[in-house]
Amino acid sequence: MNRVFFVILLSSLLFSCGKSEKELAAEKLQLAQSLYESGDTTDALMQLDTIQQFYKGAIQTVVDASQFEKKIYADLLYRAQDEMDSLNVKLEKLEGRFVTEKTEFDRYTQYIHKRQQFKGRWDKSFIQIHLDERGDLYISSNYYGDKWLNHVALRVYDNDLQAKTDTVPLENVLNHHSDFLDTKWEKVSYRNGADNGVIEFIAQHADRNLKAVFLGTRYYYIILETYDKQAIKDALALSKALKSKAKLEQKIQSLQSKVG
Repeated sequence: MNRVFFVILLSSLLFSCGKSEKELAAEKLQLAQSLYESGDTTDALMQLDTIQQFYKGAIQTVVDASQFEKKIYADLLYRAQDEMDSLNVKLEKLEGRFVTEKTEFDRYTQYIHKRQQFKGRWDKSFIQIHLDERGDLYISSNYYGDKWLNHVALRVYDNDLQAKTDTVPLENVLNHHSDFLDTKWEKVSYRNGADNGVIEFIAQHADRNLKAVFLGTRYYYIILETYDKQAIKDALALSKALKSKAKLEQKIQSLQSKVG
């Protein structure tokens, strides 16, 4: 960044021979104001920084530059706060479709879609969406039946459209098996991007008659329920909103420190 300022200063000197430091600083301030009015906030702030670093002898202009810089940051802060207000309205609407839960085993609060609460799904084979307060998102394929599938992946499709998860080996801790009497349960969790775009695929094509096949030593087919597709679509939207809020909170905090 210092190199950039040096180039700016050198250019100013080459093309402004004979002008006083005060005049050069005034031109920089006028340029910064013009840039900001045209919507170029980044370059406007760079010009103001140039004044404060290289034209310290032009005391009044340096003061004016500092005040104008705070005005810019204040404007940016107001915009960010307005954006946060709009985002909170969106979040409230989305969060209303979920219940929250945090057990002794959870580090973060979990968002569970009201249509996917486990008490109503324990004896069904379905795709479940998982979301926490950070916006971290993943899916799991849940199988219920009388024979083992030993499934390690999931493919979702409709005609020529399809998406497939990465493979989660049987020995992986995220590939869980349990049984009771003659009933078999398998749950494979596709964390850390192992869904390989399946979440986005389902959300983008929620209006289609999507099917899924559990891929293992045997294949098991299901048709995705409308409410499961909607749950995944809602969770993806909420995930993006939660991540946007976290970034916006950091931005607001940074701007507040600059406004003073």
